[in-house]
Amino acid sequence: MGEGTKRRGPAALRAQQAVRKKADPSARHSMQEDDRRGHVNDSAHSEAEAEIERQGHALPDEVLEQEGYAFEDVIAGVLDEVTGDDGEDLPAPKAVHKRVLQPDAEQPKLHKVLAQAGVGSRLEMEALIQQGRVLVNDQPAHVGQRVQFGDQIKINGKPVRVRIAPPAPRVLAYHKVAGEMVTRDDPLNRPTIFRRLPSLPQGKWQAVGRLDLNTEGLLLVTNSGDLANRLMHPRYGLEREYAVRILGALSDEERARLLNGVTLEDGEAAFGSIEDGGGEGVNQWYRVTISEGRNREVRRMMEAVGHAVSRLIRIRYGSVLLMRGLRRGMWFELSERDVARLTEEVEMPLPAPVAPVAARGRRNTSGAGRRPSMASAPVVRKPQTPRRKTDGAEGGKPQGYIGEGGIRPPQRGGKRSSKGRGR
Repeated sequence: MGEGTKRRGPAALRAQQAVRKKADPSARHSMQEDDRRGHVNDSAHSEAEAEIERQGHALPDEVLEQEGYAFEDVIAGVLDEVTGDDGEDLPAPKAVHKRVLQPDAEQPKLHKVLAQAGVGSRLEMEALIQQGRVLVNDQPAHVGQRVQFGDQIKINGKPVRVRIAPPAPRVLAYHKVAGEMVTRDDPLNRPTIFRRLPSLPQGKWQAVGRLDLNTEGLLLVTNSGDLANRLMHPRYGLEREYAVRILGALSDEERARLLNGVTLEDGEAAFGSIEDGGGEGVNQWYRVTISEGRNREVRRMMEAVGHAVSRLIRIRYGSVLLMRGLRRGMWFELSERDVARLTEEVEMPLPAPVAPVAARGRRNTSGAGRRPSMASAPVVRKPQTPRRKTDGAEGGKPQGYIGEGGIRPPQRGGKRSSKGRGR
């Protein structure tokens, strides 16, 4: 984050808002107008904010746990504000810079993978790579190149079977803007969320569920189809939390119906909880939770009890919160700890590392990574026959006899004397 920026808790932001309202009576009116219109400010941003935009995927881990949403800030439209040291709000950023995420640094190197597959030694594999005889995904390989799960490797034009552990899932938290489509190809050429996301070295992003055109807030995307399906499946019951603004207040009877279940065209639906969120005039805010994600479900449930939804913001999905400082149209990548927490919630095991395979015909002095046929077979030694004692050279003495005067008699096959050489 830029040097001139800092994040503050909800209490500090509310106190700052109160001071601004007293100093500028028009500020409250301007905020309400912006709230009604759902306006998104796309003005040019400062150099400090550009740095936030470029590093948006690398927010510190402590931010994930300590600075989630504050409901008052969500409905006031200040959740995604970032302020400078002088207390002034920095302008909203433009579209996030498109770039490619870096591959995982733990991915193995090509020559090591080939050696573990038993093709040859690492030095031999490096020599093959330098000679241009190795292709990765039909492209010439280079020494030191890293490979990942799913890469196609060929030597002299022939495919080679290698063992590479599948990577852990990658997950992005994206702050969706009202008016964006959660699709890759829109026939009306409307803006989509995928135009703002970074590119992957391999594979593609998959949205975890959908938010309709006019719904804002937190949207998870991942490169793991299995994780996306588990996060969406009703079996695991992950809670989704929304801030919903409706026309008119809910009566006690309507609230009870929404909690007990209302009948929709595709079945029964019920909120897990409903909390008052305040509001002025005919617009009333509520904080609701639900454990499934059917199409436009929250809107249809409110309409079933006679209230139209004028604004809808998702603020939580499972254990992932809409983070303070994450502006509309921006994203950050979840840390390994947060991804592990998500996978635990849906009982998804993380991939285990692949055990190395020793190269064929190479002696392994360390004892690790031996071929199974050698490691599992018992060691069989040829029985030794007792060595027959032979007579010595002098007087029939046994071998090893020390003669008189401490002089060992000459042995058959021993070192020849230097006397008589050259004759």
